[in-house]
Amino acid sequence: MNIGFIGGGNMGEAIIRGLIQSGVVASNRIHVYDVVAQRMDFLAQTFAVLKAASLSQCVRTCDTVVVAVKPQNIQEVLEEMAPAAAHRPLVISIVAGIPLLRLEAVLPSGTPVIRVMPNTPALVLSGASALARGQHAEDAHVETALKIFRAVGIAHEVPEKLLDAVTGLTGSGPAYVLCFLEALIDAGVLMGLPRAIASDLVIQTVLGTALMAQKTAKHPAVLKDMVTSPGGTTIHGLEVLESRGFRGAVLGAVRAATERSTALGFSQSASKPATPA
Repeated sequence: MNIGFIGGGNMGEAIIRGLIQSGVVASNRIHVYDVVAQRMDFLAQTFAVLKAASLSQCVRTCDTVVVAVKPQNIQEVLEEMAPAAAHRPLVISIVAGIPLLRLEAVLPSGTPVIRVMPNTPALVLSGASALARGQHAEDAHVETALKIFRAVGIAHEVPEKLLDAVTGLTGSGPAYVLCFLEALIDAGVLMGLPRAIASDLVIQTVLGTALMAQKTAKHPAVLKDMVTSPGGTTIHGLEVLESRGFRGAVLGAVRAATERSTALGFSQSASKPATPA
């Protein structure tokens, strides 16, 4: 396929890197347009991708277009895309908070649209993405989108109504994990470890534990019990976490982020009504 990127920021770069490294798309099949010319120059020099002369040219040239712009710019981008999208390319949006109906309303009737919620670990090709199909997206379109985002991690299809939950869980999740990492490192320092050593030990512990959960496919509770001896050190530490509401805090954080995502989505939709094509 010829795949175009409208917006060449960090996430766009991550996807381009994943596509090329995985062999899903050759660099000479990737077209990039960004309002910042230096950004296009960087991507072209780094990955040997093609610079588009304009947004319209990028859309006309490609059968799949990834829209990776800021939410406040989406309306003008869609309106500029629409005349160039008469061939109805697959449009994949990673723009946060912009619902499928709004995207479809501006693009030519019948355009297949897929909305994706990736997360920042995609920057190191270890992302977790969820996607929702629009009313004109068929199974083949979904498979294309899954192939693209599995080049930078894992990806699953969900109904659009669940994308806010995905945002609260995996979109915000890296911040929760990093907060936990920071707290564990500080705890190591509190107990006398040099910060550099504490940091190295903690990051490897969290990384190794996540890999263990992934590769064994065992329930986290089973793996937890493997290191929790009767009357031992781990159970005493877990008692403190439980008594201070650790699980409840995590549940509350995901709920709060999900509800905020929903509220922002409604706000985005209401602030700039879409103009039918």
